[in-house]
Amino acid sequence: MSLLEVKNLKKTFGNNEVLKDISFTVDKGEVLGIIGPSGSGKSTLLRCATNLEHQDSGTIKYNGTFGLVFQNFNLFPHYSVLKNIIDAPLVVQKRDKKEVLDKARELLKKMGLADKENAYPYQLSGGQQQRVSIARALAMNPDILFFDEPTSALDPELTGEILKVIRDLAADHMTMVIVTHEMNFARDVSDKVIFMENGVIDSYGTPDEVFARENNRVQEFIGRFGN
Repeated sequence: MSLLEVKNLKKTFGNNEVLKDISFTVDKGEVLGIIGPSGSGKSTLLRCATNLEHQDSGTIKYNGTFGLVFQNFNLFPHYSVLKNIIDAPLVVQKRDKKEVLDKARELLKKMGLADKENAYPYQLSGGQQQRVSIARALAMNPDILFFDEPTSALDPELTGEILKVIRDLAADHMTMVIVTHEMNFARDVSDKVIFMENGVIDSYGTPDEVFARENNRVQEFIGRFGN
């Protein structure tokens, strides 16, 4: 079953056509990796898919709910870790407080942060803050989770811990769309990969298909920007 269907999506900023007739689907339990050079339209596509930008034309259809993990964490600095996680489920979703607290603590334990619920964001490393932001998104019980360059704001030594969290989510069959510049990670964790360039989908398929040696443009990109 498709949780997300994007058809003929177009987006223009001034005279710059950023997205040109983009179409793809994401099935339940699937991980979609989106890669490509800067300015290819990856982040705009994600922003349109999560209603942060409005497309000029085309359709975006959800069969469920979604959550978004930002590259710069976007935690409330005056809230504790626990309050950052429970605030939206309580205020927006009007869920039972005990259920929300139990879920939040379960997620913090899963993220290796069980001892940090009373800490504030400034007391955490960047990797810890990103794990809190992932827990916050998961606390809303989304059907599909979007990541916008989840490691780009982190030092290289902290990147691995976030990639491990996402790998664990993939192993649990969490449906995800991940915009990333981590080529090896995209290849290993994704069921499908989109390679974007100049506002179009240049390649779309399994990691083996997209990263195939005969795919000259992707190989050139990996050589210049890959890890």
